[in-house]
Amino acid sequence: MLDSINSLRQAAGQNPIELDAKLNAAAATHSLDMSLQNRPWHFGSDGSSPVDRIRRIGYEGKLIGENISESYETELETLAAWMDEDTTRWVILAPEARKLGFAWKQEANGKIWWTLVMGG
Repeated sequence: MLDSINSLRQAAGQNPIELDAKLNAAAATHSLDMSLQNRPWHFGSDGSSPVDRIRRIGYEGKLIGENISESYETELETLAAWMDEDTTRWVILAPEARKLGFAWKQEANGKIWWTLVMGG
């Protein structure tokens, strides 16, 4: 995913980004939580927002945005779907983005819950 996003960012004239362990942890927590709630949305079962989740794990940078999805079978299909929408494409190509967290939770039935978190 990181290589694909950096290729898209390079084509758009944006700087590359790096994986961040704290943002990965926030993304993983949210993917699991969405699975447990059985719904894709930006708020956690405890009412937490994306900003709350990155602060909780100690990320001190700025939240650029969070992309979420369910049921896409591959990360490339998920990325393509995000690039088709203005709001999720903006998160991926945001000029101020410097860090990325990415995770998924796959259920036994094959459903996948995706979370991408971009930080500045």
